[in-house]
Amino acid sequence: MSNLAAALRDAEQRLAHTSPSARLDAEVLLAHVLDKPRTYVIAWPAKTLPGEALDYLNTLVERRAAGQPVAYLTGEREFWSLALKVNDAALIPRPETELLVERAAAVIEQSAASRVLDLGTGSGAIALALALRFPHLAITASDVSAAALSVAEVNRKALGADNVELRESDWFEILGDAYEVIVANPPYVASDDPHLEQGDVRFEPRLALDGGRDGLDCLRTIIDEAPRHLLRGGWLLLEHGFDQGDAVRELLQAAGFSSVDTCPDLAGHERVSAGRR
Repeated sequence: MSNLAAALRDAEQRLAHTSPSARLDAEVLLAHVLDKPRTYVIAWPAKTLPGEALDYLNTLVERRAAGQPVAYLTGEREFWSLALKVNDAALIPRPETELLVERAAAVIEQSAASRVLDLGTGSGAIALALALRFPHLAITASDVSAAALSVAEVNRKALGADNVELRESDWFEILGDAYEVIVANPPYVASDDPHLEQGDVRFEPRLALDGGRDGLDCLRTIIDEAPRHLLRGGWLLLEHGFDQGDAVRELLQAAGFSSVDTCPDLAGHERVSAGRR
């Protein structure tokens, strides 16, 4: 038998050499084991941790020490205040992507849009955040991965987002409809980027990360094909790498988009670019 404080200290020490957020990881994993909020394990350090729970925690700590993402170990990730189910079939939603949702929401409000497409939806994070913010929207969320769409469907049902339709499609392959807003967080990491073999990213689907030789392959495809699927005056909004702003703006302008601009993320990095058809 152990108490929560001792279990946390031990977990933090074991994770200190492999995780930059060892204490937070330990708290999240222990809260998951206990099926309690993280505030519980902080507020009740003297509570007894049963042996079975300690064994489960030790297993999770070992897997985290080996590099597995906390979100995959707990099966959950918060995004836009939504509790989303996640697994290794889909990319773990990042805080940076909330900027894409924020920017898309502003465009939807200003344009009174009613039809939205989320390309490469993964866990459904972007589509579901918009769907719950704007219940009147008809949102199509597509992905080439059937496994990722299964994750998105679990989240769609759990959140009651009946205004989201999921489709299996390689970008625009089977999507013939016209939309007022298209959003996408496509793969944009260069194939030879060493970060693909480091940290949590090692365990995420390569399909959702690898953007080709220069990281721009998927962005080029989307920008080139989007005008045929956008209504006149419609918007395309894209997340991209911190150093890809210039290239994405050039691609948007070359494809005939107007009002092209880029928004920085909280770290000041160029992160979301948009253009109007």
